Amino acid sequence: MLTIAHLSDIHLGQVHRRDGGTRARRRAEQVVAYLDALPGPLDAVLVTGDLADHGLAEEYRQVAEVLASRHLVLTCPGNHDSRAPYREVLLGRAPAQSPVNRLHELPGADVLMLDSSIPGQHDGLLDEETLDWLDARLAAGRAGVPALVAFHHPPVDLHLPTVDGIRQFGEAGLARVLRRHPRVVALFCGHSHTAAATTFAGLPLLVAPGVVSTVTLPCEGGQGISFDHPPMLAFHVLDGEGWITTHYRVVPVMD
Repeated sequence: MLTIAHLSDIHLGQVHRRDGGTRARRRAEQVVAYLDALPGPLDAVLVTGDLADHGLAEEYRQVAEVLASRHLVLTCPGNHDSRAPYREVLLGRAPAQSPVNRLHELPGADVLMLDSSIPGQHDGLLDEETLDWLDARLAAGRAGVPALVAFHHPPVDLHLPTVDGIRQFGEAGLARVLRRHPRVVALFCGHSHTAAATTFAGLPLLVAPGVVSTVTLPCEGGQGISFDHPPMLAFHVLDGEGWITTHYRVVPVMD
């Protein structure tokens, strides 16, 4: 059995009117502290994008400090991230503008973290380079080992007016790749700042809630984004039969 924590959209560096810029970091720190205080182990913590708010090197230095954990932490970029400083500060690699795609082999699953960002834009796309990379890694991966695929932008509408216009487009290419590889058992994403679950290409699509804020449905009223909701995270449990179960948790914080 594999247990993975999943959070997203920590937006370190975001300046909020309440405190001039410390709120985002404090909330992310409290979420990581919650995970570090768990009595049992986690196989990994996935953070599906928007680590920084402006894509600055100083923000990524904060990300490295805040996400330092007793657990293995795996990340991918979002639309607020910048590939060059992300690579340089978080990965210790030479800065480059190509997609940041990474394969992580856990004892019970292959986790493929994809870059759905488009530099300079807020909507998302898995470009041909990334889709070819995904196809090749899934084909060459460990036989019989489940694969989990993560990225920032959801490839479907979630019926959130503030998000659906900047979701992942060109999703037909992703669907074609996934259908060639039945060992993929689930998809994970962020971007929407809401806890949600749906399907894509016949697979579970599990959306992490936001840490820095929450996007609300039209029926909930308001402006569509709330800074009053507490941060949340998801726990995904993958059993030996390839079934995945998701549990969402609220993390109590003091803003």
